[in-house]
This record gives sequence, structure tokens and C-alpha cells, in this order.
Amino acid sequence: MFEIISLSITQGITEFLPVSSSAHLVLISKYFNFDNKNLTLDISLHLGSLLAIITYFRADLLDFIKNKILFYKIIVSSIPVIVFGYILIKFDLVDFLRNYKIIGWCTILFGILLYFSDLAKVKKKINKDFTYSSAVYIGFFQVLSLIPGVSRSGITITAARFLNFNRADSVKISFLISIPTLTAVGLYSLQNLLTEKNLEITLVNFFGIFLSFIFSYLTIKFFLQYLKTFSLFIFVIYRIILGAIILLYVY
Repeated sequence: MFEIISLSITQGITEFLPVSSSAHLVLISKYFNFDNKNLTLDISLHLGSLLAIITYFRADLLDFIKNKILFYKIIVSSIPVIVFGYILIKFDLVDFLRNYKIIGWCTILFGILLYFSDLAKVKKKINKDFTYSSAVYIGFFQVLSLIPGVSRSGITITAARFLNFNRADSVKISFLISIPTLTAVGLYSLQNLLTEKNLEITLVNFFGIFLSFIFSYLTIKFFLQYLKTFSLFIFVIYRIILGAIILLYVY
């Protein structure tokens, strides 16, 4: 039960903050010696985050029906990470990237990159400036998030900030792009379950979904409120400190 609670809370909080959820899940799993091979738990964690973002942005998603162009741009932006993610899995490169050195250096370097992107001037807004070219640009940046320590939300926010989108819209773009990505992760995990003929769904999994949903929803809500007043600097400092601690441990 401790494993479920720890991983669910970690997933919920770090999935949408620019601090890398995969890095935190790997670090916590290694520190507490979690087995972390339960595919139903993996589905539960990502499903909780997916349901949270769909719930929070339900009005925007309904607008997709009216504004199909924005929907297409979100899909286009998600294609690169899905394709490259499949390649990593196909050639068994996922575990190769999950080591402390890579996580430590990426946590620091991409934190610094986030800092410089957050210095960008505010000129653009999602409603009128989110073009297909910007969608592709952010989409290819998102591919880097497949490396633990980079952070999916962090790198997409970084890309959007470099394109001069304001902080709130940069985060909104990052959140919306996460919907197809989280859906793809969930479908892939479900496919593995079907292949293994293991469809055991227990109360523990529902508890994981619930916790992940609650903490994901709260993180989305308070993160957006936070950005109305503050910059992303605190996350840059956090990443540098965390990365330094990891590298000190490694070396």
C-alpha cells in the first residue's frame, strides 16, 4: 500500500510540474526498492493524471468540437514523442536511459534551459498564435522528455516560452499536448496487459487512480494560479539542487 500511495502522489504532483515525473518515479522506486513492474498500476497512475487534465480542461475540450483546427494542432504536436517513444521501446532503450547520471545531468541542464526560456518576452497567445509550425516545433522538443530528468511539461513549456508565448498559455499548451501523450501511454500499457492476459483490476488500482487524479488536479489548479504571480525560477532552483544531489551520490 505504501508503494501505491508514494507513486500515486509522486505521479500526480510531478506529471504537470516542470521537474520530470519519470525521474522522480525512478528515483523513488530505486530508493525504496519498489518492484515497479505492475502494469495495472502504471495504467492507474497515468489514467488518474489523464482524467484530471480532461476534467480541468473540459471546457477547452468541448471547444475542440467547435475548433477542430486547434484539436489537429494538438494531435500534430504529439506525434513526434509517440513515434520516438515507440522506437525506444521497440529497441529496448528505455532501461538504458534510466540511470542516475543521465537523470542528474538532465535535471540540471534542462532546468537551466527552462530559466533562459522564461526570460523570453511575452508576445503570443494560444488563441491566435499557436500555428502548425509552432505545434511541430514544440512537438519535437517534447521528444526530449523521453529521457528521464528532462520533464515533458518542462521541455514543452520551455519550447513555448522560446516562441514567446506567455507563461499561462505555455503551460496550457503543455497540458493540452499531454492528453494524447498520456492516452498513448495508457493504450500501450493496456495492450501489454492484453498480451499477458492479465486484466486483474483491484481496489488498490482504483485507489491509485483516485490518488493520482486528486493530486494531478490540484497540481494543475494551483500551478496555473501560481504562474499568475510568479515566474518559473523556483523550479529551476529545485532542479539544480536535486540534480546536484543526484550527481554527488553518483560520483
